[in-house]
Amino acid sequence: MVTILRLNYPPALVSRPVVSNLVNSFGLEVNILRAQLTREEGWLILEIGGDPVKISAATEWLTNEGIELVENPELDAIE
Repeated sequence: MVTILRLNYPPALVSRPVVSNLVNSFGLEVNILRAQLTREEGWLILEIGGDPVKISAATEWLTNEGIELVENPELDAIE
């Protein structure tokens, strides 16, 4: 299964290794499609592949961490 998500980071989480945690903790394959990060805020668009149960657990973890998720964002509309 492959899912595309936009992760909107609050300032407190920009310096955390979120993508690394997705790979290491959930055994997912992650491809960064687009990104914009500063010290204050940021967003990533990720293509996440793996077991649907693990992807579900990972999205729950991301939400609990305080990261806003948008499923299937329009890639062409992002600048």
